[in-house]
Amino acid sequence: MKVSLKWLSEYTAVPEDLKAFCDRLDLTGTGVEGVEKTGETFEGVVVGHVLTCEPHPDSDHMHVVTVDVGAEEPVQIVCGAPNIAADIKVPVALVGAVLPGDFKIKKSKLRGVVSCGMCCSRRELGLGQDHSGIWVLPEDAPVGQPMADFMGAGDTVLDLEITPNRPDCLSMVGMAREVGAMYQQPVTWPLAADVEKLPAVTAGEDVAGAVTVEVPDAARCPRYTARVIDNVKVGPSPEWLAERVTAAGGRSINNVVDVTNYILYLYGQPLHAFDFAKVASADGCAHIIVRAAADGEHLVTLDGEDRALTEDMTVIATPERAVALAGVMGGENSEVTEETTCVLLESAAFERGRTSRTSRNLGLISEASMRYERGVDDHLCEVVSQAAAALLAEVSGGTVRPGVVDVYELPTARPELIFRIPRFTAMMGADIPADFIEDILVRLGCAVEATDDASVLSVLPPTFRPDLEREIDLYEEVLRLWGMDRIPPTLPGGRERVGARTPEQETVRVINDTLRASGMNETMTYSFAEPGDIERLRLPAEGLGLAVELLNPLNADMSVMRQSIIPGLLRSVAYNQARGVKNIQLYEIGTVFAAAEGRKKAKERKKLAGVLAGSMRDGAWNAPAVPFDFFDAKGVLENLARELALPKVRFRALSADEAPQLQPGRAAEMMANGAVVGWVGEVHPLVVDAFGAEPPVVAFELDVAALVRAARPARDYVDVPTFPAVTVDQAFVVAEDVPHEKMVQVMTSAGGKLLESVALFDVYRDAERVGAGKKSMAYSLVYRAPDRTLTSEEVERAHGKLVSKVEKATGAEIRG
Repeated sequence: MKVSLKWLSEYTAVPEDLKAFCDRLDLTGTGVEGVEKTGETFEGVVVGHVLTCEPHPDSDHMHVVTVDVGAEEPVQIVCGAPNIAADIKVPVALVGAVLPGDFKIKKSKLRGVVSCGMCCSRRELGLGQDHSGIWVLPEDAPVGQPMADFMGAGDTVLDLEITPNRPDCLSMVGMAREVGAMYQQPVTWPLAADVEKLPAVTAGEDVAGAVTVEVPDAARCPRYTARVIDNVKVGPSPEWLAERVTAAGGRSINNVVDVTNYILYLYGQPLHAFDFAKVASADGCAHIIVRAAADGEHLVTLDGEDRALTEDMTVIATPERAVALAGVMGGENSEVTEETTCVLLESAAFERGRTSRTSRNLGLISEASMRYERGVDDHLCEVVSQAAAALLAEVSGGTVRPGVVDVYELPTARPELIFRIPRFTAMMGADIPADFIEDILVRLGCAVEATDDASVLSVLPPTFRPDLEREIDLYEEVLRLWGMDRIPPTLPGGRERVGARTPEQETVRVINDTLRASGMNETMTYSFAEPGDIERLRLPAEGLGLAVELLNPLNADMSVMRQSIIPGLLRSVAYNQARGVKNIQLYEIGTVFAAAEGRKKAKERKKLAGVLAGSMRDGAWNAPAVPFDFFDAKGVLENLARELALPKVRFRALSADEAPQLQPGRAAEMMANGAVVGWVGEVHPLVVDAFGAEPPVVAFELDVAALVRAARPARDYVDVPTFPAVTVDQAFVVAEDVPHEKMVQVMTSAGGKLLESVALFDVYRDAERVGAGKKSMAYSLVYRAPDRTLTSEEVERAHGKLVSKVEKATGAEIRG
């Protein structure tokens, strides 16, 4: 919301120190998003006196004028306005001025005549829609005076972020009340002065004979009031009114529309003006019905769009047709135009939730809908209508019919609360004076009364504060205006206890420490994803579940929740590579989402994913850069397994069918204690290309819950060996398709308790010496007994058994 400090200062004192004021607003919960100095729009625009006015020699509608702008010499301007004449004063935009719409004034020739400026209309200065001619200024306007000074247009406008629970602050009087409470200073309430004008402009028959209102469902519309203003003359607004609407961020349209917008900005009560003749029936009476829209019913709104309605939406209708979308926008078929002479003025309260759904389902956000969905005070509808009718009659020359049609079936109740001062003091940790507490509550609009207990106050919150529902809400109001920065910090009370991380938190801590120590950098990608990400990743749909679709996505590229973290990381790789970053090591711990057929609730799982691209270090003269491969990522996971003390860790090779997203022969699943915890491998080049990155890229994705289940708080203690070990080197010739994992598995089971470790130290291929399609794998086998020194016979017996079992299980041959 935009707040003009010049306007605000009419109701309460505004501090001179702008920065301190903005800081105080931030501390009390009203965020300041921007500060704008107005009047800068009129830089280079001055009051000019037209000295001469001659017809253009080559045009039948333009004139050549000389204008005194307070400089040493008059300026020559070519002007096409029909009302330009000698001896009048007009706004003149000099060469170099920039008008609204980024229109820069330049020295130019118009049909051969030099023009050094422009005489301006109101619309060209952004002060209204009047473009019928030049804006003629009063005769006493000082020649050469900047227009900003002449108009008093210099102002400071704050762009404020109003939280959804504070609809009262979406108005000037609401902000005045807030500032008055912040600085404990008086506030002027302008409503009474506006209402006093009503009797002076009242004439004619009672409005009850001209309007009937029917509200079949009071839940949709708790209150609806209607007044009629006759003899209206639609035209440009007075300067002060156009200035106020513009300062609040609106656009001056005409006097009738501007009054409704002015009241909205001033009191926070949306109004709507209907052309009475367009909503009246054949009997000359306007029969207004506030009803549910029919499914498939259409209404062309004021923005010219044909809207298809549903029964969840509420419309203002006549017996013949809908004429407005309740709480959102009026209809084109009942709008006020220059031909309008009689206005029906609506001031109502509509259901918050329904208005919000209507606005969002139609993609139609208006100033009215923004206030209605947060909550409009139904208690003020009628009195604000009085002020608006009086003002409308004043600026349009009309008269207001006596009386008001007021259908009010569901008044908002005010909750009766208590404020226990000792409890408040104990909870807040500060001794805030009781006088301050009572004063703040009164300034915020609460009715405060003493009770039999001097430490307890009886509080009746105002209806314009729907957020004050409980005693604790009152505590928050007093505390934020006292200043949370003034509360001394204290340690929370309670029994002594030692805090500790949960198993999951401890596991995540170890994961972070280990991956960072392995040279990887933590990142964070969006939880929203493109619908085609899984298809581009070539992940099999089985086991992933259905994608969780968003009802209101930011855009088409973020319309589902991610099912894997890898696509986001691959996009990060592409982003870095496109900007010259060669060596990339990223990981993320985040949530993935999946839905099941027929279930409304999505399933969430936490995953750990990482990518490596480039190399560990740049190349040098003595050490060329070595690209990351499968074994680098596997090494990272082995580090992680060691630090988490995962038992029985294995890596099983995956086929192309099992892992189509990975390169065949360079893919594996990681297992711990017999359970699968994730996969690791080199990403398939087609997948890398689909995400705009350059191969090779190595990736892994693990299930955090599986890691938590398998992780142990500490590794088993192994005593320092006291007896010597016997090391035997053995080479086996096996078929090319026999994996190292199979060899280790067989040797480990065959070696029994005496085999302490198995380590591969050489792989040799030679068609002549080893054989075609075969390879030699040399292992270092360590034998040791924990309670004795092994004899050569024991070692030979155990080793012979191991070799025999390897030969039978794998078809291996002993290489001499």
